[in-house]
Amino acid sequence: MNKTSFQNEKYIISFETKNAGCFFQEYPGILDFLPADELMMVERLRELVYQAIPDCSEKLAYNVPYFKRHANICFIWPASVPWGKVSQQGVRLGLTKGFLLQDEIKYLDKGTRKEVYYKDFMTSDDINETIVLTYLTRAADVDEEVYLLKKEKNKQPSKSPRP
Repeated sequence: MNKTSFQNEKYIISFETKNAGCFFQEYPGILDFLPADELMMVERLRELVYQAIPDCSEKLAYNVPYFKRHANICFIWPASVPWGKVSQQGVRLGLTKGFLLQDEIKYLDKGTRKEVYYKDFMTSDDINETIVLTYLTRAADVDEEVYLLKKEKNKQPSKSPRP
């Protein structure tokens, strides 16, 4: 696999010529890489994430922003950022524990995934802020509940067999 890279003041981008993948080391790098329509959707979804989960942290993983508190809650995946052989269009908002969310209106897609549910947006107009905020808030609630359950489980003394 051939690798080439270039660096500017802000970030380094490496391109693997075998699969045309790219690797960003910092968040600003992805912004310069995206087409204008995807950039607008990514920035709007990012604002909604911080509105719904103001105490979350953000980290690039798989070249896209992931947001977490106790564990990963969601990610924003623009189609311009390659992901193996998977092809998509638009921008994907993924909820990492989507299978635990109530989805009465069948808003989320699961594809072939078991846990991660998502919504793809083709244009900025597709982003219904009220619905997205509701699902992000629910995802943050699930994150908190799972954390508290694990914490409680870890507090319980282990049951050792008696001699």
